[in-house]
Amino acid sequence: MDKLLQILSENSDFTTEELASMLGEPEDYICAQIKEYRAQGIIKGYHATINWEKVKNSNVTALIELKVTPKPESGFEEMAQRVMEYSEVRSVYLMAGAYDLALFVQGESIQDVSAFVSRKLSALDGIISTATHFVLKCYKESGVNLVDSEDDNDKRSLIL
Repeated sequence: MDKLLQILSENSDFTTEELASMLGEPEDYICAQIKEYRAQGIIKGYHATINWEKVKNSNVTALIELKVTPKPESGFEEMAQRVMEYSEVRSVYLMAGAYDLALFVQGESIQDVSAFVSRKLSALDGIISTATHFVLKCYKESGVNLVDSEDDNDKRSLIL
């Protein structure tokens, strides 16, 4: 894998000067590489990794498994395109295994996500079944450890 892309995927906050120093390359070469990666569609954007558990009134996240009927001409592409259009959908993945598409969705509450699944997603022609899994806690996101202190540890204990 390209070292520049690896560094940017782990932390896109570095300046081109810092990247050049880290990679032992001239800064103008790094700028040209980044520009070329953008032009080729390799770099699609930058984002911050947020620990949503520390944000008051943050959204609910769910993983939704979809079994779908593939189309003869386009396979799973048409369904992926259709579900990507919903604002609730954050990520869509084609999967191998027990289901076809994996969606990460966000809503203001469990009820919002449930309504999205029952009213919008399940109603789409070609959806065979859905399975919704609500995210209870995120420990690591995009390679970033989100549990980094004693304060983050769950202090509850099991009572039998």
